[in-house]
Amino acid sequence: MADLPDHPSETPLHPLDAAPSGRGATRFAQIRLRLERIEPRRGWPAHVYEFLLFGFKQGWACLFGGLLLALLLGTHLFYPDHAPIARYDFLTIAAILIQIGMLALRLENLEEAKVILAFHVVGTVMELFKTTAGSWTYPETSFLRIGGVPLFSGFMYAAVGSYIARIWRIFDFSFDHYPPRWQTIALAGAIYANFFTHHWLPDIRLALFAATALIFGRTMIWFTPHRAARPMPLLVGFLLAALFIWFAENLATFSRAWVYPDQAGGWTMVSPAKLGAWYLLMIISFVLVSLVHRPRARQG
Repeated sequence: MADLPDHPSETPLHPLDAAPSGRGATRFAQIRLRLERIEPRRGWPAHVYEFLLFGFKQGWACLFGGLLLALLLGTHLFYPDHAPIARYDFLTIAAILIQIGMLALRLENLEEAKVILAFHVVGTVMELFKTTAGSWTYPETSFLRIGGVPLFSGFMYAAVGSYIARIWRIFDFSFDHYPPRWQTIALAGAIYANFFTHHWLPDIRLALFAATALIFGRTMIWFTPHRAARPMPLLVGFLLAALFIWFAENLATFSRAWVYPDQAGGWTMVSPAKLGAWYLLMIISFVLVSLVHRPRARQG
């Protein structure tokens, strides 16, 4: 496949960018358009600019998750012991206010907010089961909770959905050899079910890894940092995102947002074995977002 044309007048714009002040557009669409229209000198200045623009777009895609992680760390270090509301309740209220603020300031569009809500529901259901099974606990008291699960926990799953929904649009994803929709939905359903059933039935995680390789093994994802579209195997993208989430999870558990059994006596790094779980969860997340952003075939 040939790269996208280098000349700015020939580079297709994302639908939200074509009318950045139109319905559904975010303020970031306007900023991104201005940055993408900058044309540095060829050679290393162009490569450096593309790398910096890639980092800026990634940072914007992580905005919701980054703010939430900052809240977890900040309240762990500075939240008063005798505050009128519990720390977990403060986190829930703060997460809701961030969501409202991002919509009001057009930092996020309504479709992305719907994805966040879907992830909140899916994540909370899993949290209720996993805490009951003793997989992890929330050690602090709170009022805004369902059973042993404080309501802010659903926003941590929502942060993953927010990231994927944003990055899909920001980098204008397209695909080679994307599998049929029914296969991806069946795989995501089997992965989600296994998170529950492996507590009393055989864990089929290895079979799910094999199915993932079989279904997505040929899929290439094309993303556009600046002018040209760049390819990457989709499975590699899943792994990189899972690694990033694992690093964030270490910071979250350090802040005592939740605690694994081996961290009850003091914080230790989250086991690298959790990478596999996050890898599979990334596939569920990606498939859910694909129901909103339909995968587009790469055009030559």
